[in-house]
This record gives sequence, C-alpha cells and structure tokens, in this order.
Amino acid sequence: MSYVALQHYRSTSHYAGVVEATPHKRVAMLYDGVIERLMMARGAVLRGEVAVKLRTLDSALAIVEHLRLGLDRDAGGAIARNLDALYDYIGRRLVEANARDRVETLDEVLALLRQLKSAWDGIAPSH
Repeated sequence: MSYVALQHYRSTSHYAGVVEATPHKRVAMLYDGVIERLMMARGAVLRGEVAVKLRTLDSALAIVEHLRLGLDRDAGGAIARNLDALYDYIGRRLVEANARDRVETLDEVLALLRQLKSAWDGIAPSH
C-alpha cells in the first residue's frame, strides 16, 4: 500500500471512528490526541526539529481550545469553570513551552492532561 493510500485509509477510518463514537468517547479521543501531539512535540524539542515542534504544538493548542469551547458552562457549573481555567492555563503553558523550548513545561502539561484523561476514563458510562 502506498504512503498516500495508507494516509487516506487512516484518515477515513479515524473519521468513521469519530462519527460513530459516543460524546464521552469523543472527549477521550481528544485527550488521546493532545497527549500524543505533546509527546511528539517533546521529542521534536529534544531533537531540535523546529518545524515538527511548531506543527504539533499548534495542533495540541487547537485540541485544548476545542475541549475548552466544548464545555457546557450552564450545566457544568463549578466543574466547567474549573476546567475552563485549567484549559486556559494549559494553553498559556504551551505557548511558553514553545517560545522557550522547555521540555519541563511540556512534561508538566502532559502530567495534567494524563490526570484529566484518567479521571475522564473513570467516569465512562457503562453500556
């Protein structure tokens, strides 16, 4: 299978998985995606690959913003307000990590996101 065909397969199969996923699963997928991109960005910083770092951090920031915009502030109350503040903090830390090539800052953000993902997985609805 050619690289282009493989990328197309991954893209369409990933899209189908998102469409069929429950809202809870979609959020879990967003957490997985942002964690994956931050790990790629971390490696890029260590290797001095500026273009990869910029692309993956940009993508990670977009996911964090998507998570933030998806909050239901009316129904979510204090939890939504706290998540909003945490997502804002994460976004600011990612901008700082990008500007200063700080792996430690990326590690901090990764730890926060892994905790959020773990908590989210812990409240998965049973079917």
